[in-house]
Amino acid sequence: MVPPSPNRKFLGRLSLPERNYVAEALRTETVGGMLLLLAAVVALIWANTPLSDSYASVRDFHIGPASLGLDLSIQHWAADGLLAIFFFVAGIELKRELVAGELSDPKAAALPVIAALCGMVAPALVYLVVTGIGGGSAAGWAVPTATDIAFALAVLAVIGTSLPSALRAFLLTLAVVDDLFAILIIAVFFTSDLNFVALGGAAVGLALFWLLLRKGVHGWYVYVPLALIIWGLMYNSGVHATIAGVAMGLMLRCARREGEEHSPGEHIEHLVRPLSAGFAVPLFALFSAGVAVTGDSLTDVFTKPETLGVVLGLVVGKALGIFGGTWLAARFTKAELNDDLAWPDVLALATLAGIGFTVSLLIGELAFTGDATLTDEVKAAVLIGSLIAAVFAAILLKMRVRTYQALSAEEERDEDMSGIPDIYEEEDPAYHLRMAAIYEKKAADHRRKAEAAAVSSDNGDSPA
Repeated sequence: MVPPSPNRKFLGRLSLPERNYVAEALRTETVGGMLLLLAAVVALIWANTPLSDSYASVRDFHIGPASLGLDLSIQHWAADGLLAIFFFVAGIELKRELVAGELSDPKAAALPVIAALCGMVAPALVYLVVTGIGGGSAAGWAVPTATDIAFALAVLAVIGTSLPSALRAFLLTLAVVDDLFAILIIAVFFTSDLNFVALGGAAVGLALFWLLLRKGVHGWYVYVPLALIIWGLMYNSGVHATIAGVAMGLMLRCARREGEEHSPGEHIEHLVRPLSAGFAVPLFALFSAGVAVTGDSLTDVFTKPETLGVVLGLVVGKALGIFGGTWLAARFTKAELNDDLAWPDVLALATLAGIGFTVSLLIGELAFTGDATLTDEVKAAVLIGSLIAAVFAAILLKMRVRTYQALSAEEERDEDMSGIPDIYEEEDPAYHLRMAAIYEKKAADHRRKAEAAAVSSDNGDSPA
């Protein structure tokens, strides 16, 4: 990968390899986001029709070997099992960003890291202030801190906004850092009583996983069974089982060696991401988003301190935190914003980051375990807060849609048909020679047409 220029502006043009990686990653996440949106809608319809009893029966049905401590409900399997795949991909993304992406350069990493941190602290503070004033439980402070990149991209796909690649990359980097801190929150604040024997077994399994990778051992039939054993031990240890997925993702090598088109981490991510985005996360949403929606429950969302704190945290806290953190960081580091963009674009992106779905629902379940009613109310608050944030973001993005479309078209322009956008070939002499040949051919065509028109005019064939 071409290293970032030390003078590169904030939200400036990405290097070509980074642009291609971001485009591929976000393409998969966008499809997954549409499936996620569909799964959430199906869950809400299923839970609010005469079929609601069947929804509860399927969601609460237990399956699994009790002797191994894994007799879990379908909802539990989705939250602890399938989301481990999601966090495995998140671990690979984080590792790649640290060694080859935006986070590999401390100067380039400063803004998205500060923005993500502020975008998590501000919603938590908003929640604590609202629940403190209203006398509610502070246990859900972490619920509005997460951003769902897949759902955000699904919103972009629905409203048809063609964001420039730099804005999309900033959103993706925000989400990666956001996932990292969400993982830390889950590990530190939502770990139950520890079973040190199981935890030690998981640690041994992870060490073996790392050793096999370093020895260059290949074969899914080696790693998949080992990953399942590590996951089962991690679940029984009392540490949330998704941490196993993150740990294994971070162990993969994501730096390319000479002659490699893709690193092992990038290759595995390419294989697993569709499974995560297209199956694991939508299935989790199907069995977590199904909450009963009534007039009273909607009223409760805006009157109970816990649920109001979640809504305001997602809608207000996220937007102010990310925008404010980014502006202050740029102000004090003297980072210059890309000339083609403006601070309202950052505000729109910050508002879009208020869509907190997958991880917010998971943390909501963990924060209020034992109180099924409040858990469902908090889930409803996550859905409503995410919807409000999506509407506000759509309005802000639509106000600048012509600018985005023009920038996106310029990024995609490939007049010489080389397969590489022209803006990445401006320093290549061969590109200019190809363009000269193209224009010379066009000029010759126009000369022939001019001569033909002149002959036609001399013969009196021109129209009256």
